[in-house]
Amino acid sequence: MRARFGDRAPILVETTLLRRRAAAKLAALGDISGWLFTDEALQQATVADVARHRAARLAGRVVHDATCSIGTELAALRGTAAHVVGSDLDPVRLLMARHNLGGGTAVCRADALRPVTRDAVVVVDPARRSKGRRHFRPADYQPALGPLLDTYAARDLAVKCAPGIDFGQVRNLGFDGEIEVTSYRGSVREACLWSRGLAEPGVRRRASLLDRNEQLTDGEPDDCPVAPAGRWIVDPDGAVVRAGLVRQYAARHGLWQLDSDIAYLSGDRLPAGERGFEVLEQLAFDERRLRQTLTAMDCGALEILVRGVRVDPDALRRRLRLRGSRALSVVIARIGSGTAGTAKAYVCSATW
Repeated sequence: MRARFGDRAPILVETTLLRRRAAAKLAALGDISGWLFTDEALQQATVADVARHRAARLAGRVVHDATCSIGTELAALRGTAAHVVGSDLDPVRLLMARHNLGGGTAVCRADALRPVTRDAVVVVDPARRSKGRRHFRPADYQPALGPLLDTYAARDLAVKCAPGIDFGQVRNLGFDGEIEVTSYRGSVREACLWSRGLAEPGVRRRASLLDRNEQLTDGEPDDCPVAPAGRWIVDPDGAVVRAGLVRQYAARHGLWQLDSDIAYLSGDRLPAGERGFEVLEQLAFDERRLRQTLTAMDCGALEILVRGVRVDPDALRRRLRLRGSRALSVVIARIGSGTAGTAKAYVCSATW
């Protein structure tokens, strides 16, 4: 490479490697084989299916992506929006966006905190990492979330945030719209803030499970009983848990909670498409008793799920020293509160 391309070789190698990495993340946007990236921009880029989900909510609108970077959100938006325009402060990323999107999408250099459009929905994806470090505080985003919300207080606004953002801090900044938590391929991908003008009336929290094409909101019934474990234990999708919609999910699927403060659910039927844990044995959590039970069941590979109990799954697995041939799961949870609370272990067989 050096002999053939000289000092351009490192850039060509990096571009080739980034295109390979981008193939799985952005393939749903169409042919990206000729796109240009920087490593940081590709890390920050929204997964194509998540971007397309957001674009579907903005169908028919005029949309301004005020932090367009290399153009991934714009590529998704222009398939649904009436018109799109992008802007960014980084001149290199703008050149890449122009290349990636072709000549049909207008992009310009502008600060997201200095609006350059009117009467358009504004989409913003603040930078949450720099120099290899992640930022978790809204004040450390670039641009910071507080000034961003103030700048577009009178506009329809969608802001992509880290899924672990403190919802209380967001509300303290004056945000009164909808917080949507989205999962894809088994992991929580992002939280998106939708201003009141873009939110469904009466909805403050939403979980979107793209793998199952299922959405859940806090406007749904949450009449969910608490009862001992039935045939199945269900660990709800992370988006459901993060959005605080466990009770709504249980009510929709005819499940109940093992404990009012624990996200594990139970039922006698497994919801379609949901991974479940069929209860084989249950006992008070004690390492010695658990080892004896698992040994008697010929367990050699063990998946450990824990909520409400201070247990390191990896360390516990090593201490159990299992030598059998059967793969099992154990769900460990604290049942009850205060002095009445006890840790219980449910030995299960996992299935879909």
